[in-house]
Amino acid sequence: MLLGNFINGLNDSWDVGSRTFPYGLGYLWGAAKMKLGLGVATSIAISLVAATAQADCPDYTTYAQSPQGNPSSGPLGLPYMRPDPACRTFNSTSVEKVILDMKSRLKDPDVARLFENTFPNTLDTTVKYYNERENLAFIITGDITAQWLRDTGNQFAHYHTLLSVDADLANLVKAVINNEARYVSQYPYCGAFQPPPESGLGPSVNNWALGVLVNPPVDNQTVFECKYEIDSLCGFIKLSSSYYEATKDASMMNAEWLAAIDQILRVIDEQSRASFDADWNFISYYNWTGLAGSLAGAVNNGGNGEPKGYTGMVGTHHRPSDDLSTFAFLTPANAMLSVQLSNLATILDHAGVAPNVSSRAKYWSKTIEQAVWEHTVVDGIFAYETNGLGSRYVMDDANVPSLLSLPYLGFLDMNHPDYVKTKKMLMSRGNPYYVRGRSFSGIGGPHIDVWNPWPMSQVTNIFGTSDDEEILTSLYTIVNNTGGLGLIHESINIYNVSDYTRPWFAWANSYFSEMLLDLAQRKPHLIFTDNKSYIPGQ
Repeated sequence: MLLGNFINGLNDSWDVGSRTFPYGLGYLWGAAKMKLGLGVATSIAISLVAATAQADCPDYTTYAQSPQGNPSSGPLGLPYMRPDPACRTFNSTSVEKVILDMKSRLKDPDVARLFENTFPNTLDTTVKYYNERENLAFIITGDITAQWLRDTGNQFAHYHTLLSVDADLANLVKAVINNEARYVSQYPYCGAFQPPPESGLGPSVNNWALGVLVNPPVDNQTVFECKYEIDSLCGFIKLSSSYYEATKDASMMNAEWLAAIDQILRVIDEQSRASFDADWNFISYYNWTGLAGSLAGAVNNGGNGEPKGYTGMVGTHHRPSDDLSTFAFLTPANAMLSVQLSNLATILDHAGVAPNVSSRAKYWSKTIEQAVWEHTVVDGIFAYETNGLGSRYVMDDANVPSLLSLPYLGFLDMNHPDYVKTKKMLMSRGNPYYVRGRSFSGIGGPHIDVWNPWPMSQVTNIFGTSDDEEILTSLYTIVNNTGGLGLIHESINIYNVSDYTRPWFAWANSYFSEMLLDLAQRKPHLIFTDNKSYIPGQ
């Protein structure tokens, strides 16, 4: 093809490394290395290639709304939904090998096609900008041009075992972490961000952030949305720990990263405090509220939400769904925070870096863990939210961290009696956000209509059980309800399963393929033609 011929004709003496330009050049440059500070003529050539590639590549939001390639040979005939190789935003040979390995062993062609579409989706479609020399990467969540700390941490989770064998992929993840460290060190209360200025990509307008008053104030040229969600900070630690555990590369822990970690610990201290001090002074380090006429709407108590007492847990203003919390202490977010702070201490100790920071992380990890058990469990049932003043909200939301995801988070064993009892309640009418239709069921949340459960909840249910029948029921509840598009959507209407939200939701795609890899390791007989476990990169 023309672009391929053009690239082949470029100077062979360039140093090789990967750099991704705005949409479509990941494939072209994945195997090409170049020096920055190129001559004017070369820069012009690069701009021409970028413009041509961009013009030839369809917008994936539109692309994902209708079937594309040849159907699978299974009864559902699911389409091949990967973009053309020249339009993929990052290319990884190790990822392609995993796809081939899994396809050769998965016994259901429709499940194989779903894995083929979902496993590479983050690399295929969301690497909006990457510069290896600058150590910067900007990852979008799918159909929204912004980088969410939470989503990014989950979008790369299923590549963890490949980072030790794929240096290019590891460098990409390192660049993601470095970019997020800049965000967190400056705006630790925010969870979604605009492209870095080095990218040349302009900021997006978020209509839901217009007319919203945030304190501390933010710059919307850097911040896409400043909803404070403690799990967003957990996502940053999760990705950092995953990278270090796989690579043992302590250079990730640079001054910017350590500044970000320091800011996270500051937020933990501030948000663990009660709303009133001993002298009845009201304590507020962060508030967020919509002004008159804003889409976001007002928040009570001057944008501070419901008051809270001290428990040892950390308060959060918003949930992982980006919806407002009812009560400040979100149990699953605190469970995740406890686990990730322990992971943070582990990597710091192994690297011999910042022992004082490690000590603080261990202290808070233990304090939060004890508080979760002491303040959220009544009669063997975890509350979703509490306020430290006697109030509790028993429900669950599909977004992870959720109560259903406590084993996935690493907080407890799936066989713990309190989890077993809680899970039974969550997947029933006892949970106000559990719904069941004729062909689709699961947990949703207030983010979408109450009759729209999320496929993500059925993925989480699989992570929380060892029962073969339950696993297969949840798996095929998902597989049979992709709207014939071979991708995992945000939510599905139980009254009309062809009515779904978000055709392109990279986190959900990654989470689904991560679950299949989990089954490949612990339950291979359920999905493979044999009973031999499989772990990518090993």
